[in-house]
Amino acid sequence: MLAAALAAALMVALPADLEKAAHDYDVAQVKSDKAALERLVAPDYVLHNSSGAVQDKTSFIADQTAKGYRLDPFKIEEPVWRVYDDVALLGGVATLTGTDGGQPYKVRLRFMDVWQKRGGRWVVVFTQATRAPPPQGAGK
Repeated sequence: MLAAALAAALMVALPADLEKAAHDYDVAQVKSDKAALERLVAPDYVLHNSSGAVQDKTSFIADQTAKGYRLDPFKIEEPVWRVYDDVALLGGVATLTGTDGGQPYKVRLRFMDVWQKRGGRWVVVFTQATRAPPPQGAGK
């Protein structure tokens, strides 16, 4: 009960243009849509990925669109949304599956995307992703 109340307290209504941008960003990653990623990711984007590496926009998009890479559709659990004027924090936990280098993968990540409204549109400026433990009760 307390967890549900806490989760509700962490959620806010997203501005419609931010909600669309975040949805488009998720779809662009699943579809390996380079043009959409170029539009939605800021030129000075930084990703601290779950392997401990730091990537820039070019490296991130190259990975997302590489031959042999596929990200399956995913669901965001434990969502956290915070909006502060022209900056927003959108994150949660997701179990990601797909292929990388033609090899299947499955990884559970806790992530936070930092969005900023620039020139009248929302772009991702920073992402932090870390490995997350399996959900409680998994494997029992």
